Amino acid sequence: MSQDALTAEVLRNALVVAAEEASIVVVRSAYSTFIVEGSDASAALLDASGRLIAQSMATTLMNSMALKVALPELLRDIPLAAMRDGDVYALNDAYRGGVHTNDLLVYRPVFLGGAPRYFTATMIHVADLGGLSAGGMAPLATDIFLEGLQLPPVRLATAAGLEPAVEAILRANSRTPDKVMGDVRALVAGTAVAAARLRTLAGEYGETGLAAGIEDYLDDTEARTRAALAELPRGRYAASYPIDDDGIHPGVTHTVAVEVEVGDGRAVLDFAGTGPQVPAAINSSASQSLAAAVFAVRCFLDPTIPMNDGCLRAIEVRLPSGSLLNAQPPHPCGGRFVPIYAAMEAVFQALSDAMPDRAIAASGILQPFSIAAVGAPYWIHLSYDFGGVGARQGKDGPDATGVHFGVGRNSIPQAEPVESRCPLVVESVETIPDSGGPGRHRGGLGSRTVIRFLAAAHVTTRGDRLRTPPPGRSGGLPGRTGGFRKRHRDGTVERLPAKSNNVRFEAGEAFIIETTGGGGIGDPRTRPLPAVERDLATGAITPEAAATDYGVTVNPDGTLTRCFR
Repeated sequence: MSQDALTAEVLRNALVVAAEEASIVVVRSAYSTFIVEGSDASAALLDASGRLIAQSMATTLMNSMALKVALPELLRDIPLAAMRDGDVYALNDAYRGGVHTNDLLVYRPVFLGGAPRYFTATMIHVADLGGLSAGGMAPLATDIFLEGLQLPPVRLATAAGLEPAVEAILRANSRTPDKVMGDVRALVAGTAVAAARLRTLAGEYGETGLAAGIEDYLDDTEARTRAALAELPRGRYAASYPIDDDGIHPGVTHTVAVEVEVGDGRAVLDFAGTGPQVPAAINSSASQSLAAAVFAVRCFLDPTIPMNDGCLRAIEVRLPSGSLLNAQPPHPCGGRFVPIYAAMEAVFQALSDAMPDRAIAASGILQPFSIAAVGAPYWIHLSYDFGGVGARQGKDGPDATGVHFGVGRNSIPQAEPVESRCPLVVESVETIPDSGGPGRHRGGLGSRTVIRFLAAAHVTTRGDRLRTPPPGRSGGLPGRTGGFRKRHRDGTVERLPAKSNNVRFEAGEAFIIETTGGGGIGDPRTRPLPAVERDLATGAITPEAAATDYGVTVNPDGTLTRCFR
């Protein structure tokens, strides 16, 4: 490696480390259980023209795309000339690049040579900013106003500290104001650390050298992305994926559709066939849909390609305004996981058709839920459980990890810290036998978590792929659907709607989360006997499923016999 190349690589890694340090500061400074225990915080570096330069290793594409898309909106309201060193700005407007009301986007301009040249940015899901239910979950919202406080671009802080008026607004709209303000201060602190690192880099490389190094970084990323895209089969590939329902009208499905065109070192993803936006919480803002499309394409590219604006130059995403993937006011956007995961799956299936040797079957997705106190004093627990990943050509799908691009380092908090902060007991966490779609390559298993309450609580759920199972491919069978359930004190179990708001549980009752398994690939009757034997030994499948799905009988002596019918 030449000296110039070595210097460039050191700078590129330093930019990522600056963002990484910011996200770590946010996690260590935050107040919300989900952030502290789940390590779910994002950070990024951008330039004054709104280009994404680098993001932390834990930053999800959902968040980095929001930070990228929203910065020009901030600059539209508050121009660079009006900014002062030490200022910090915030917004959460879903129609202007944001995600949903609880996700606060925080920006700090970094002044070099007397002018703002770069921005450091942090983002987390804060504890609560109002809405139908605690923790930012409003699965039955019919407009954006039911999802919580909307914050346009505002100055959040100056060099002297937080803006008192903005702090008053945030406190007045939260069930947990102290936690929210603790989270906000953590976000501000993260931007300060990253800004200090950027200024240090400018001192080491010079302002001109830093700018030139960043340009080279983006150009190199673009070249690598185009080269990787050029290796994919040229052509147009179309696919679609259904959404179970909108939570308001059970049984009415919605569809996300895409046509992917690959060629000449670029990819164009056109979602023109996607259904229209609806007055229900299954719409997405444009930034989140962009993230889904980019993530799905990157899954078929070299995984070492950095995520920055250079990558985005080679991928064009068309999102029809007023569709499920590009909602307009006042349609709610809090349920963005539902349509964007359908978009991701549609792209996966389109590219799997293009490259059967790299195909992946459909997966179970994350099932978010919130648990909160019935009344003051409020406590809130927000979490997810993940479904099984679809089988890949040549490999079984991973269990209970989901194909996801919207959560942080750990995402699912450990049981003990949650139990110490909330009046509940996590009775069990386990994978579900037979939940993975049978196939020559088996789909990943779903999971079952049982949470027993020590005090009355409200539970809110938002799930999908709980009625329509993720299909298999090439003769593989679907995964088993999961669901949310309530176990009463007498032991009887009641199934809850996939999208429900503030279901009351009494002390002694339990909340059961079962996630959906991934689809299988290939005829299950061709699954090798050693693989079936391993599945039986680990409990991934039962003897009954071995016989009915795989045509394998367990003999009295423990040996296996394949019975062809």
